[in-house]
Amino acid sequence: RTGWLSNYHLAAYNPEDGSFQVVGKTFKGLTDEEFEWITKRLLELKISDDGYTVKVKPRIVVEVAYNEIQRSPKYPSGYALRFARIIRIRNDKRPEEADTIQRIGELYLKQFEKKRMPREDIIWKLRIR
Repeated sequence: RTGWLSNYHLAAYNPEDGSFQVVGKTFKGLTDEEFEWITKRLLELKISDDGYTVKVKPRIVVEVAYNEIQRSPKYPSGYALRFARIIRIRNDKRPEEADTIQRIGELYLKQFEKKRMPREDIIWKLRIR
């Protein structure tokens, strides 16, 4: 895979300001043909390249699977997709049709209902009282 762009930041759409906020990164899930295609497309969308990181216009939508969503101080979005992997490239979707930060927050809370586990922010609040 030498010469291919293969470590991708994943972002959710923020409709309030039109920005995209990072919720994780991945290099998993694509076939060799998809790596080749996405590398060509990303290079067409390149904004800058410092020899290590290539910044691009957010124009590609991918469908991802993940194990869980965690709260994250690392990303400005406040969320991180754990063990994210690309399921498919969604050429039928525009970037503004990607999941929103609000949706990521809803999915974050919903996973606790399924597991019947308390949210970590509630646990933290209970411990400081």
